[in-house]
Amino acid sequence: MPLADNLATVRERIARACERAGRDPASVELLAVTKGQPPEVVRAAADLGLTLFGENKVQEARAKIPLCPGRLRWHLIGHLQTNKVRDAVHCFAWIHSVDSLRLAEEIDRQANRQARHLPVLLEVNVAGEANKFGYAPDRLLAELEALNQCRRLEIHGLMTLAPWTPTPERVRPVFRRLADLKARCEERLGAPLAHLSMGMSGDFEVAIEEGATLVRIGTALFGERPV
Repeated sequence: MPLADNLATVRERIARACERAGRDPASVELLAVTKGQPPEVVRAAADLGLTLFGENKVQEARAKIPLCPGRLRWHLIGHLQTNKVRDAVHCFAWIHSVDSLRLAEEIDRQANRQARHLPVLLEVNVAGEANKFGYAPDRLLAELEALNQCRRLEIHGLMTLAPWTPTPERVRPVFRRLADLKARCEERLGAPLAHLSMGMSGDFEVAIEEGATLVRIGTALFGERPV
């Protein structure tokens, strides 16, 4: 079965990247990105032992998650609009894409209404790409204290999307800068941040070498998305 073979290959690549970095492979979580994939593919992945899944769009997740095994954990990894926050808080265990204080405060309000605490990651546009969402690093540091005042949010770390390149080594500086920024955030907060969500199918090995704890893998597992 291609999915089983792909998963074995990805896990082996994760293990080798960890070995190069002197890390325990258990320190890296594989998040299977199922954008555009039907529930039966999710179930097949779950049957192979995957439990952590990521979706890009709230509407797709609302329709898909109820049709998938209930034991799975779902993370929102795509851009979140404030008008979709209520549904996102209801559907997802984690949100990776907090990119403004306004959005954080709305998530906080909705989490309070739903009587839950929500782990989040702060999205950073490390490379400053005009076509991508995310905090500028300086803006994040300026708003970090206010973000930390959102009582229903649990800030667990940072997330970034690196620029696409056929040569993964070229984005190593992006991942390194995110790791450096995490250290600066930890210093300001006076507390550790456990996670760096960075690296996708084309560059996750470099991301692991630079400290990724969550890698978001879609194409390398499932092949190209259905049209």
